[in-house]
Amino acid sequence: MKRPDAGGAAKHVVQPHKLSLLKRLNRIEGQVRGVARMIQDDRYCVDVITQLTAARAALDAVALRLLEDHTQGCVQSAIRSGRGEHAIGELMQVVRKFSR
Repeated sequence: MKRPDAGGAAKHVVQPHKLSLLKRLNRIEGQVRGVARMIQDDRYCVDVITQLTAARAALDAVALRLLEDHTQGCVQSAIRSGRGEHAIGELMQVVRKFSR
């Protein structure tokens, strides 16, 4: 993942669970395609909503894994190097967005 830092330079972060995250996202992609087919086939609304709820829960699980990895990696490293205040502020912004 690349993101500009405060000075404008790009950061590169190695995702420790990249393969499992990608597998999960591929499954979620299949779930979403299945929901689209359900709508196309005029399936019962409650069944469609149930599948949407499952897809949302799966996306939340991916986000939580990334949030945990970010906290244990990037935030912890920032704290050790004296940049903790900024990293914690950024983390809290993400947590607020996620918890909506």
